[in-house]
Amino acid sequence: MSSQIRNSTAEVAVIGFIAFEAQQDPPVYSQRMKSGDRIEGTGKAPGFSAIGVFLFFGATMAGLAATTLLWPGTSLDRAWDLNPTAYQQLAPLGGKVGILFLLLAATLVTSGIGWFRRHLWGWRLAVVIIGIQVLGDLINLVRGDWLRGGTGAVIAGTLLLYLLSARVRDVFS
Repeated sequence: MSSQIRNSTAEVAVIGFIAFEAQQDPPVYSQRMKSGDRIEGTGKAPGFSAIGVFLFFGATMAGLAATTLLWPGTSLDRAWDLNPTAYQQLAPLGGKVGILFLLLAATLVTSGIGWFRRHLWGWRLAVVIIGIQVLGDLINLVRGDWLRGGTGAVIAGTLLLYLLSARVRDVFS
């Protein structure tokens, strides 16, 4: 009798273990991602964060330019060593251009906020900003500044095409 109880106990233990294992491994749905799909789990197109960071970086640089043009003679003026030609052209205009740079910085910050919050207006504002950059680069090309105008038009044009792609546009509501 004792061997029957042991066999029954062993059978119950095995059946219990199998039932326990079945509960631990529920069926899993899996699907292979296609090339070009959004990054899994983020709902964002590849490069999404880089564009937002780019907008805030542009705002920082525009703010720096505005500060140095509105209040010349500070230690921040050393930043113009990177582009002395631009400083020679902008410095005589001083406050007038400085205010425009402040407006640009505010526009870039606004676009960056809208971008990261995935608002349609943030995407539209980014498209307008980059579109204006492309236009400026094309004007530089027409004026004969082949190197800056050409490289700027290629880079900004590529960025604009990326912004207008369905993958990026679909992220915004």
